[in-house]
Amino acid sequence: MISLRIVAVLIMAVTVLSGCVQSLQRAHDALEADAAAVAGYSGIRAYRDARIDEAPENVNDWAPKAGSNNLDFLMISGGGAGGAFTVGVLAAWTDTQSRPNFDVVTGVSTGALIAPYAFLGSAYDGALIQLYTSGVAEDLVAPKGPLGLLGSSLLKSEPLRQMVERFITPAVLDQIASEHRKGRRLLVLTTNLDSQRAVVWNMGAIAASGHPDALKLFQDVMLASASIPGVYPAVTIEAETRGRQFVELHSDGGAASQVSILPQALLTSTNSLRPSRKQKANFYVIVNNALMPEFGLTTNKTISVMAKAYSIFLKSQAQSELVALHSYAKRTGAGFHLATINAQVPYSMLDPFDTDYMRAVYDLGYKGTVAGTLWKDTPLFR
Repeated sequence: MISLRIVAVLIMAVTVLSGCVQSLQRAHDALEADAAAVAGYSGIRAYRDARIDEAPENVNDWAPKAGSNNLDFLMISGGGAGGAFTVGVLAAWTDTQSRPNFDVVTGVSTGALIAPYAFLGSAYDGALIQLYTSGVAEDLVAPKGPLGLLGSSLLKSEPLRQMVERFITPAVLDQIASEHRKGRRLLVLTTNLDSQRAVVWNMGAIAASGHPDALKLFQDVMLASASIPGVYPAVTIEAETRGRQFVELHSDGGAASQVSILPQALLTSTNSLRPSRKQKANFYVIVNNALMPEFGLTTNKTISVMAKAYSIFLKSQAQSELVALHSYAKRTGAGFHLATINAQVPYSMLDPFDTDYMRAVYDLGYKGTVAGTLWKDTPLFR
């Protein structure tokens, strides 16, 4: 039985936390939120649901400048610990000397954590393998205890932030800026919780901006994209509209899209992404989840049913996005290459960064790539 003292403490905690949230300056309405920009930067982000005529003014900073006959895209999905699957694919590409030099790399959630190193190339494979297979990811699980249910998240954000800050250094930022100036593009997705809109961040433009706070903003965007709602706290990002400053709440990009962060207006059009008719676009999509049905008995209890339903929703969301991307590729003559976790690997949500699971899906990605059996040219999920 809960004592009155504990009840009093919980009520005080809720009151204090509510006061903290209300003290933050926030957007007044949707118009102010939609017009917001990050002070000191120009054209570093765009809404995924924007119309074609709402493209950023500095469109050349967004359009890739491919130097070959192919315009190669790498899209890395969300999936938490399943990100080890992508790491296995990247390592196998390197070892078999078949890794494309991607013109555009996009990342969502755990894919956002991988994307900068995938963008910079095989020299960073070792760091990714260490992060996703050595067991250090288990340190990311730092529960807040019972008060986590009343605060902003169940887990503490400090371990995840420290990991991002350790891997995204000033030297890494400079390398990304250099590649951006060559015409390559690195894009990451977050979800603006207040406006309920997906935000695409041009990470190379941030890195190349010369802004004194570029490193922190870069790290904040990565942290936000990887912050599972409720599990990790949303990240505050300072913005302004017509001189009025306020903060936005950004969270997991996977809440808005599991895979593709191409503009929705583009996916419904017949416009090709190719800079010239002589070039062909190729989409390489790595999904860090199993998209086929996975049979497993569900306990008829609240948490179990909610967790299973959420898992099914994420699969359905990813499947729909892949069908849309495949349809766009067919209309425009682009290549479509899809890799997913193609085996049922035991996983428990109570142990979200289980090392055995991460090593198992890493092996699936690595071995499937080496064997040449991993990639599909159609979005089939059985």
